[in-house]
Amino acid sequence: MKKVRIALLGLGNVGRGVCMILNSNKEEIMKRSGYEVEIAKILVRDKNKPRGIDVSKELITTDFNEILNDDSIKVVLEMMGGIEPAREYMLQCMDKGKHIVTANKMLLATNGDELFEKADSNGLMFKYEASVAGGIPIINGIDESLTANKIKELYGIVNGTTNYILTKMESEGLGFDEALKEAQDMGYAEADPTSDIEGYDAQYKLAILSSLAFGTKIDIDNVYREGITNIKPIDMDYAKEFKMVIKLLAIVKENNEKLELRVHPTMIPKKHPLANVYDSFNAVFVKGNAVGDLMFYGRGAGDLPTGSAVVSDVIAILRSNIDLENNNSVVKNNLWDRKIADIKEVKSKFYIRASVLDEPGVLGEITAILGKYNVSLRSVIQKGDQNEEGNVTIVLVTHTTSQKQIYDSCNEISSLRSVNNIDNIIRIEDFKN
Repeated sequence: MKKVRIALLGLGNVGRGVCMILNSNKEEIMKRSGYEVEIAKILVRDKNKPRGIDVSKELITTDFNEILNDDSIKVVLEMMGGIEPAREYMLQCMDKGKHIVTANKMLLATNGDELFEKADSNGLMFKYEASVAGGIPIINGIDESLTANKIKELYGIVNGTTNYILTKMESEGLGFDEALKEAQDMGYAEADPTSDIEGYDAQYKLAILSSLAFGTKIDIDNVYREGITNIKPIDMDYAKEFKMVIKLLAIVKENNEKLELRVHPTMIPKKHPLANVYDSFNAVFVKGNAVGDLMFYGRGAGDLPTGSAVVSDVIAILRSNIDLENNNSVVKNNLWDRKIADIKEVKSKFYIRASVLDEPGVLGEITAILGKYNVSLRSVIQKGDQNEEGNVTIVLVTHTTSQKQIYDSCNEISSLRSVNNIDNIIRIEDFKN
């Protein structure tokens, strides 16, 4: 049995999962890859930090050069996270002829082109399955199994933390802060949950998926982003009344030869498969012009699910009949130039919740302004008694219209004496477009 030596950059949750899988599934990996995989070195910042796994002290190093200058190490697994020094370490490793596997979504979304180009120019493999949706094989699914298709739409629940929070709000009636605290107690959310709850994590992942699915370079700044912090239990209640649920969706669509790129809370029909993805699970729904509708579902995070994706990338490198002395040819991902739609012109149906005075003529004023901006209403709901300030809640659901029309009209509506506040605006996807 041939042997290949690899190195790990980082020994956090994902690195620990990789080590566990390489140890427990050693025989399966050998049979499926044709190689015995040996960990040569593991780079860490602190040798004395508890890791929750028994690893030989001889493997641990704080000196990156021990990995960089070891020509016997053929594949490097980057699991450090962040931009630097991960970016520089991978570039240097590729200059030394080492193939790369990474789980670094932030780096791929912001500096991916530089890394892909370096791999291409050096004839190296650069794999990144673990960067999106943990153990779900969505990257290879798009890059290999769906290459005969023209992908038209992709919808993803790609952040387990926000999905867990929204699940608790929907199923148990928790408020946002209470659900977030529970997510933190369960270990799903960090002490600083900003990246998750404000949609940055999903934004990075959508940039990666969109680039791959549509064969083009995606600038992270072109991905529109909203988080879930404004979602209230009352919005969940109205969604149930509409036979819908609220999910944080990452969406890319090709429409009128432009790509729509957006991450935001979305009301979707209860009967849609994505509506039934609960807790910390992830799912990606893909519409291809030949294959039709597909959904990839599974654990989106965790040491073993994400570690599984990393090890599968290592096996893919070894099984691809590569020459480990760097004579492999890699095709670039950036195949086409795509125009990006301005978010203001992207069309959707909208749910609008507002607090207004309980007096005659209010609804007439609001509908007159909506009509001025050519916004057509599908339904209007008013429930409950007025509060102490004399306000009541009304909910408006529109037909398909542009974001610009909605926001322009809502800005004018907000200025009415009879309107206390526009409390929330949520897009509706019925998957009928």
